[in-house]
Amino acid sequence: MNNAAFLPVAFEVIQLVGALLVLLVAVVAGKQRKFWAPIAGVAFLASAAAGLFQWIEVAETGGGFFFSTPDLRIMRSPMVVMDGFSAFAAILLGLVGFVALLGSWDLVKVLGGRAAEFVALTLLAVAGLHMMTMTPNLVVIFIGLETASISFYVLAGFIRQSRESDESALKYFLLGSLASAMFLYGVALAFGATGSLTIYGANSIRDFFSLHIITEPGILLAGLALMLVGLFFKVSAAPFHQWAPDVYQGAPSGAVGLMAAGVKVAGFAALTRIFVGGFISQIDTWAPIVAVVAALSMVVGTTMALVQKDLKRLLAYSGVAHAGYLLATLVGGMEGVPPMWFYVSTYAFMIIGAFTVVSVVRGPTSSDAPIDAFKGLANRSPEMGWLLAIIMFGMSGMPFFAGFVGKVFAFVVAGEAGYLWLVVVGTLTTVIGFAFYLRVVSTIFASDDDGDDIEPSMSARFAVIISAVVTLFFGIVPWPLLDVVRDALPL
Repeated sequence: MNNAAFLPVAFEVIQLVGALLVLLVAVVAGKQRKFWAPIAGVAFLASAAAGLFQWIEVAETGGGFFFSTPDLRIMRSPMVVMDGFSAFAAILLGLVGFVALLGSWDLVKVLGGRAAEFVALTLLAVAGLHMMTMTPNLVVIFIGLETASISFYVLAGFIRQSRESDESALKYFLLGSLASAMFLYGVALAFGATGSLTIYGANSIRDFFSLHIITEPGILLAGLALMLVGLFFKVSAAPFHQWAPDVYQGAPSGAVGLMAAGVKVAGFAALTRIFVGGFISQIDTWAPIVAVVAALSMVVGTTMALVQKDLKRLLAYSGVAHAGYLLATLVGGMEGVPPMWFYVSTYAFMIIGAFTVVSVVRGPTSSDAPIDAFKGLANRSPEMGWLLAIIMFGMSGMPFFAGFVGKVFAFVVAGEAGYLWLVVVGTLTTVIGFAFYLRVVSTIFASDDDGDDIEPSMSARFAVIISAVVTLFFGIVPWPLLDVVRDALPL
C-alpha cells in the first residue's frame, strides 16, 4: 500500500480535476464543446481505470486504508477504505457516468454557454456517489451523499425556462434535504449508542457489537430507523418515493438518466456497506423492516406504473418497484451482496438507455413524454425502437434478459433467508409488471403513418446500444459478471 497511498481516492481526484478543467476551458475557450467532450469522457474512463487498478491492488495485497497506518492492528479511525467493494463501485460508476454523458450530450449542445457547468456538475455528482461507497465512516458517507445530492438538485432545475424543471428541482431539494437531515440524525444516534462512527476496523461499530450486549436498544433502533429512511428516500423506495415521479418528469430528459442510475448504485452500496458491513449482528432487527419496505415498493411501483400515460413517470414508478427487488437482496445479509451488485449494475445501464431514447424522441429539454409519442417508433427509427424494446424486456424480467437473472438471484437470496412471502410478492408483481412494459413495446411497434422519422445523434446511438448490449449479454451469459461481484464484498 505504500506505493499506492493515494490510489483509494484516485476516483474522486480524477473527477475533481476533470470538473475543474472543463470550467477552466470554458473560461478560456468559450463555447467550445469539442474540448469538453474529451475532457469529461477521459475523466470518466480514467476513473473506471483507477477502479480497475484498485481491484488489482486489492487482489494482490488485500487492500487497506487511507489516512491510517499500514498496520491495521493499530489503525484507529479509517476515513477511506480500498477493497473489492469500493473498487467495483469505481469501475461501475465510471462506466455509468461515461454512458450517461453520451446519452445527455444532446442536452449539452442545447445548453450553449451553460453547458460547461452541466458537465462539471455531472463529474462532481459521480465523485460524490463514489465517495458513498469507498468509506467505512458514516460522516464521510453523508458528505458524499450531499455532494451528489446538491449537484442533482441543480441538474434537475437546469432548464430555466421550464416551470416543470423549477418545480422538480425545488421538490427534490426540499424533500432531499429532509431525508439527508434524517440520515444525519440517525448517524448521531448510532454514534450515541455505539460510541463510533466507523463501520469496521479498530474501535468500530462492528467491534462494539462483538464486545457488548445492548440491553436498552432504544437509541440504536431509532438511529437505524432514521438512517434507513434517509437512504430509502435516495433510492426511491416506497413510501418514500413521492418525489421520484415528479422529479423524473420535470427534469430535462437528458439529465434524468444519470440521476436515476447513479443514485441507485450509490444508495444501495451505502445501504450494504452500513447495514451488512457494520450492523450485520443486528440483522434480525433491520431485515424485517427492509423486507416490508421491499414488498411495499414492489406493490406500489407496479400498481402505479400500470396507470401511467407518461413514459418518464412510468419509468419512475418502475424504479420504485426495482428498488423493492434490490432491497430483497439485503435481507440475505452477506449472501445478498453479489446479487445486489449484479442487479444494480445491469439496471443502471437499462435506465440510462431508456431515458436516452426518451431524450431522442421528445427532445433533451422536454419535461413530458406521453407514451403515445412513441407510437410507431420501430418504423420512425428502427434502431431506437428495437433497442428500447430490448431494454423494456430487460426491465420486465423476461427470460434471457439481465433483469430476469437479477430478479431470480434476488428471490433466491430472500427465500434462503426465510422470507418466502417476499418471494411470492416479488413474483406476482413481476408478472403484473409485464402489462405496462409490454404496453410500451406494443406502442413502439404499432403502425403510425403520421409520425416523423427520427434520426438519433451518434452519442445517443452509442449510449442506447451499450445499454441494450449489457441488457442482452448478461441475460444470456451472466456468469462473468457474477464471478466478479462475488469478490465485491464488505470487509
